[in-house]
Parts: sequence; structure tokens; C-alpha cells
Amino acid sequence: MLSRQESKPRGGKAKLEDVTNILHELTTDLTAKKLASKRRKTLLEQLKVHGRAVEDADPIFTKDGIHTLCQYAFEDTDVPTSQEALRCIANALLLEPKMRQVVVDLGYAPKAADRLKQENVDDEFLCSRILFLMTYDTNVDFDNLVQHNELAENINNAMTRHAKRYSKHARRHSQMHTSPIDLMALSETLKLMFNITHFYPDLAEHFSKSIPHIFKILTRRKIPSPPLQAPVNYLVNSLLNLDLEDKKGQQLKFLGMNAVFPTFDQKCNAEFLIDILDNAIVEYSERELDETVAPVLTLIRRIYEIAPESVQKHIEWLLLPTDKERSRPLGQSDTLSARLLRLSTSAMTPSLRSSISAMMFELSGKDASKFVQNVGYGFASGFLLSNNIQMPESAIEASATADPDKAIPVNPITGQRLDAEDPSFQEPMTEEEKEREAERLFVLFERLKATGVVNVKNPVEEAFRSGRIQELPDDAD
Repeated sequence: MLSRQESKPRGGKAKLEDVTNILHELTTDLTAKKLASKRRKTLLEQLKVHGRAVEDADPIFTKDGIHTLCQYAFEDTDVPTSQEALRCIANALLLEPKMRQVVVDLGYAPKAADRLKQENVDDEFLCSRILFLMTYDTNVDFDNLVQHNELAENINNAMTRHAKRYSKHARRHSQMHTSPIDLMALSETLKLMFNITHFYPDLAEHFSKSIPHIFKILTRRKIPSPPLQAPVNYLVNSLLNLDLEDKKGQQLKFLGMNAVFPTFDQKCNAEFLIDILDNAIVEYSERELDETVAPVLTLIRRIYEIAPESVQKHIEWLLLPTDKERSRPLGQSDTLSARLLRLSTSAMTPSLRSSISAMMFELSGKDASKFVQNVGYGFASGFLLSNNIQMPESAIEASATADPDKAIPVNPITGQRLDAEDPSFQEPMTEEEKEREAERLFVLFERLKATGVVNVKNPVEEAFRSGRIQELPDDAD
């Protein structure tokens, strides 16, 4: 039986000694060249395990320690040894951000960009992660990496390789399963692309070749459950900063068309993104939606803005309430548009509310009257007021739907058809009830005026001044 002292795991001083000895042996061998490849790989594997926590692993997180690892990672010709060193570096840059600038100062950012030329998924995963971490807290010149180290071209080529897995003859296999390391490499490359195009927007045009490959992977994979897990979230994010409109003519040059609206089916990409949105709203809680679904909405809005008219009409049909929904007040059915309208007023989605309302406004041609006709004044009023958009008085009168050929009168507040509203069986208000309600409204408007937030006229006071309200004597019936 082991004693209590013997059963304790090694750590603290013992771990520090191990790390120091391993790095000393590795550093010495850079000159001596006496270690066998298997021994070097074993030492780096041990160092990788120790480097998963900063505590008692100080020698790794120094300029000398990182320099030793970089020499094995980028200058050793033995691939397994090199990749173990890359794993150590990736862990170090994640756990200690100061080490990112050290790698840049040592001149290894270009070597990481060059390494992406290799058609090796492990190299792609590790180098993309290292370069991704260098987009934070460093002065690395990504413009130089794109111009002189072909970083954008290497990323585009990696996306081409990933997209080949989703060709029609391999589609069934790709939908069912792909290797975890393939998906991890794809995710890291997409994250790197997003950060480069976000922090260096002038470089976005260099990634236009990847647009068709991103859409190909996105639309030919099954929508997972939950729908916005990796790599779907990274595929969506990577498109946000790219030249989807093809202002630079890159897609036309390489493909002969705009890949966002392919000639075989111009609406397929927009339709698939709306499917993702629909699935997400069903599967995530409102609090989760507020954190995850915004990029999908943003991408749909961007695509709608640049889409051909036929695609715009299709997006409107998928997202705006239909006449069939107007048999009830809008927002009460189980359609996608109804769920979106409910989210646009939910207290649990503060970030999402404005995005949904803005999208509905854009789908209405940015016309306030049409916006009210489409979603009802109840859902439209908050957005119009907060954005200081003037509302025509005619918009809140009983009106028809946006389709003039059908001309179905609807309640402008709820959006419900007037002929479908339930008749009111309430008894008419007595004179005393009317008087109490008038007094209550008078007090509420006076309080609102006193806040100074908005300048309002009390309608009860205005009605009294205009003669529409008459004060009766006490003995009146």
C-alpha cells in the first residue's frame, strides 16, 4: 500500500525541474545534433503536457524557451518533431499573450505563413492557430505576409482543399462525418481569415477566391444541432468582411459570376442562411440567441442589400408575415416571421431586438408606412421612435396589406385582418368610468412631461381646450 506522501502527483518544484531539464537538453541538441528524432519528439511531447498550465513551467514562457521551440518548429526537417514543437508554441501563445510578440520579434511570423503552403492538415491547424493568436497583442505586418509570403493565397488554397470534400460525389460522406482534425483545421483557418479581414479590411479582396468554397461547405453540410456550432459559426463569420458584392471584380474574374448568387440557383445561399436562422431560433434559448445569432442576421441583411430583385422578393417572402398569418394578431403564430417579431420585443434579447427590427425595416424598403403595414404599428413603433423616423399619420389608420392587388383591410396596430378580429362583448363604459380614465391619462401625461425626456402635449388638456370635453355641474345626470 502506498503511503499518503508517495501517492501525491508530481508538481511544483518537480515540474519546474522537469521543464528546465527538458529545455536544456533540447537547446543543447540544437548545436550538438546528438539526439535521435524519436527522443526529440518524446521530449517535446513531455514539454507540451507541462506547458498546458503556466504554473511551474516558467522556462517555456521566456524568450529563450520560445526561441528553442521555434527552431524545432520551423527549422527541423522531421515533421513529427516539428509539429510537436508547434503544439508547444500554440499552447504558450494562448496561455501567455506576451509570448506572441516574442515570436514576431524573433522573425517567425513569415515562416508560419509559409508553412501553410504544405498540404498537411496538422500543419494547417497549428499554423493557422498561431497566426490567429498573433492577430492580437502584436505588431505583425499582415499586409507584408499577404504580399510577400502569399498568406491569403495559402489560405485560399486550404479552403479549396476543404471544399473538395463537399463535391457532389462525396456529399453523402461529408454530411455524415468528417475527421475531427479536418474540422479543427477548417475552423482555425476561418477564424484567421475573419480576424485578418476584420483588423485589415483592405486585405479582404485577396480572399474573394474563398467565397464560393465557404458557401459550398456551408450549404452542403447538414445543419447540425444546435445549428451554430463549429464550423457553421466560423463559416458564417468568415463571410461578414468579404467583398460579397464583388466591387473589386475578383469573383467575376475567377468564376465568371458572383458566387453569392450562383447562376444555377441565385437564391440558394440566402435560403440556406434563413434555414439556419429558423433552426437556431427553435433550438436556442432567448439568452443564447442574443449571443449567437447576430452574425447570421447581419449576413442575411448584407446579402439582401446586394441581391437581385428576384432574390430580394424571395427573402421578403420567407421573412415577412404573410396574409395567411393575419387571421390572428401578428407575432402569435409559429412561423419564422412570428418568432422574429416576438424576439424583437423580448426583454431577454437586448442586442438582437434592434437587429431584427432593422432587418424588417430594410425588407420593407426602408419605408415607414410599408414597415407598419408589414409588421403592425405595435412592433414597428419602438424602432421608428428610437431611430427618429417620422411616421405618416395615414400609416396608423386602418389600411390594406402591402400587396395592393389584395387590398385586405387590417388593424394597423396588430396587423390582424379586420374581418378576423373578435367582436367586443364588453359593456360600454359608464360616464364615471370615462371620467376616471380621462383623469388617469391626464396624470400619466403630466408625469411624462415632467421627466423632460420628450416634449408631449397632454391630449386630455388639448381636448378640454378645444371644447371636446365639457365640465358638467354636480347635479347633472
